[in-house]
Amino acid sequence: MPITSTNWLSNYITEYKNDEMFTPNNGVKPYWNKLLTEFDKLGVNGLMARQKDIDWLLSENGVTYNVYNDPNGMHRPWNLNVVPFLLHQREWQTIEVGLKQRAELLNLVLKDIYGEGNLIKNGIVPYEVIYGHRGFLRQCAGIEYPTDKFLSMYAAELARGTDGRLWIVNDRAEAPSGMGYALENRSTTSRILPEMYAKMNVKRISGFFRELNQMLVDASPVKKENPNIVILTPGSRNETYFEHAYLSSFLGYPLVQGNDLVVRDGFLWMKSLQGLKRIDVVLRRVDDAYTDPLELREDSHLGVAGLLDVVRRKNVSIINPVGSGVIENPGLIPFMPAIARYFFNEELILPQIASWWCGQEQEKKYVLDNLPQLVIKKIDRTNRESIRFGEFLTQRELNDLKNDIEQSPYSYVAQEKISFSTAPNLVQGTIESRNLVTRAFCIASAGGYSVMPGGLVRVAPDRKTVRVSNQRGGTSKDFWVLEDRPIKADQLRHWQKRSPVAISGLKDLPSLTAENLYWAGRYVGRTLVNARFLRMVMRQIALVQNRNETPDSVKLEVLFKAVTHLTGTYPGFAEKTKEGKLAMENPMEELLSVILDKDRPGSLAHTIAMFSNSYYAIRNLWSSDMWRVFDNIQKTWQSFEDSNDRSVNKILKVLNQLITRLIAFMGLIEESILVQQGLLLYFIGLQLEQSMLTISKCRSLLTIEYEEQVEYDLLEYLLTSHESLNIYRYSYRSYIQLENVLDLVVLDLEYPRSLTFMLNRIQKDIARLPHSQEDHSLCNYQKYIFEAFSKLRLAESSQLIKTKSGSDFFRADLDRLLKELSGLLYETSKSITSTYFNHTDNQNQLVMQSFPI
Repeated sequence: MPITSTNWLSNYITEYKNDEMFTPNNGVKPYWNKLLTEFDKLGVNGLMARQKDIDWLLSENGVTYNVYNDPNGMHRPWNLNVVPFLLHQREWQTIEVGLKQRAELLNLVLKDIYGEGNLIKNGIVPYEVIYGHRGFLRQCAGIEYPTDKFLSMYAAELARGTDGRLWIVNDRAEAPSGMGYALENRSTTSRILPEMYAKMNVKRISGFFRELNQMLVDASPVKKENPNIVILTPGSRNETYFEHAYLSSFLGYPLVQGNDLVVRDGFLWMKSLQGLKRIDVVLRRVDDAYTDPLELREDSHLGVAGLLDVVRRKNVSIINPVGSGVIENPGLIPFMPAIARYFFNEELILPQIASWWCGQEQEKKYVLDNLPQLVIKKIDRTNRESIRFGEFLTQRELNDLKNDIEQSPYSYVAQEKISFSTAPNLVQGTIESRNLVTRAFCIASAGGYSVMPGGLVRVAPDRKTVRVSNQRGGTSKDFWVLEDRPIKADQLRHWQKRSPVAISGLKDLPSLTAENLYWAGRYVGRTLVNARFLRMVMRQIALVQNRNETPDSVKLEVLFKAVTHLTGTYPGFAEKTKEGKLAMENPMEELLSVILDKDRPGSLAHTIAMFSNSYYAIRNLWSSDMWRVFDNIQKTWQSFEDSNDRSVNKILKVLNQLITRLIAFMGLIEESILVQQGLLLYFIGLQLEQSMLTISKCRSLLTIEYEEQVEYDLLEYLLTSHESLNIYRYSYRSYIQLENVLDLVVLDLEYPRSLTFMLNRIQKDIARLPHSQEDHSLCNYQKYIFEAFSKLRLAESSQLIKTKSGSDFFRADLDRLLKELSGLLYETSKSITSTYFNHTDNQNQLVMQSFPI
């Protein structure tokens, strides 16, 4: 081990000779030595503190990587190691030229596969390699594109080979991911290691994203300064959804799903609140086969029926084109040198992993004779589990694999086993070696292709792991390409030269985004109201427990039944059968279910889960402060679910924390999202939900007349759960009376928490919706809310508090009014949904018009 000016290498152990930090003669590369010297200044504790800062910042920014069926939850925090990956500009220049060459080459391959087919005709590539790959889509044959290049985006996975050079391991072209994570990595490390970032002369990547934006603008079939561009995502459960939302926010383009788009008259349209808006460019993150259920996978709910027909007509540009996945085929790798000579009459600049396609007799024989030393893949593999490492297979498994290859040789490709290079990683206070692989990115530009000066580096989770995968718990690094001279100041301002983007109004909001905002308002309102009511009930139970009383009083029975009506967790306390009596006899068991059972619709846990889903779906609209508060809400609730403490005091503490953070979150929404971004839809949903739940509380607590003390307590409970007790005392300075409570909570036009005020607010907000402004007649949803508001304005509390004559204790007029209002609000919600959020029916109808039978 060499002696350097740093102590960081004293325990550095690498089992491989191929380490990024060392020269071939085991000397530390000068730029690595410079970095380690800077680490020396920090010391172990200082560097560990920087790592904690990185972890905290990523958590605060909500950077996640979704892992399916992860026992720790789907949204796994993104892991970034404080030690960056370093590469000098001298070496990077060769890599950059090689990447541009390969991108140009694969662009021609893609064009030939779906065009003239000369590679097959001239015997350069066997037809089985192309047509035996699932990425080849016959439906895309013959399509021409309005862009200068077929392949607009390309990513290459690189690993250092035994000759000391970086090799191409895999090609990615279908919907290459990682650019957003690379940008987030850079943003994070430059903030946490600012002094090192400046001293090391790290090349900036901002210019690359400026060119990415320009590439999208230039891809428009209709040449205009501000074409309509969208980013198509499979949805919030996709593994890289954070990146989709991040790029949408960073680039300023709407994030849409398949249901947001529709085909009509040979064009692609986005369903906005006002109607259809023509789309020019789609940056897609949906896999090829799922993009068009009409021509490709008919079971897909992720794409747009008829999309390929719009592409054929050159009325929209898809980045990358549908069918690009065919060039991710590992079966092409053995033929790439011949392809380069055919198209360019030159050799490949970047070496690639040695590969043998088993469809050729000589190559197949070599593979069968050397299986234990090779890595075997199917050329059309659809997941990483199809990769088999010969060295780890038993003799029986090797024999089975030989039989599989013999029966279908053209389906298999073998590659040499390479030992990934290792690089330093901070692990629990020490520097250890870890295997790594890098992903570099290219985009089409006016002069050919531009390459990001850096990329995404993925690192194995431990020293023994060979395969590098984020799904398997790997971490990441920032990729620093270093120059000898300081970076000029004007390079830092590349992104400021970006062409301006037209500001969209509310009418241009994608309908699915609008729907998620609407339901986000509904769910946050439901969570807050139910949490407050449950807190009030738990306080009464705490008082009963402190007095050693049995919870059998009339007022508690009314409260328990109100919990069921408010949450909709029937039968619960409302059922009058034997089972219902059992629930009333053991109220804590039922209340715990209403609070904690996330599989029970209407429970607080279920509502919080729905609230979370809504906000994940629109996270591209969030500010960093919104994410922090949201993350605190999630952590608070998760900690409660994981705890064994189910005491009343614990529940009250958690509900207090939840309510406080929900209020903070709601305040941030108003500060962070503009009306034209959809804030109006959020407010409408919030006010509708709070109005409905106010009606439910009033019906449960006020429509039956009880004896004086019980009635007084119920009125106080209502005011307390409604956060209106202090306002009542200030306004009336009197004994709590039903008539005054109705005036304040239901009929007051000036009090923001009153039902009348909220309905008036809804009236004003829905009048600003696009369809409300098209003519002078009222939309159905306006009619319903107007009728509800009118009924309230005509109501008199003195009449509503009356009961029928005789022994009847039922306030029929009050109950009738509340019931009618509930029905009108339900119809209002239904009408808004059918007007603005009807995704499926419209799409089917429009597709049939474009493709008549």
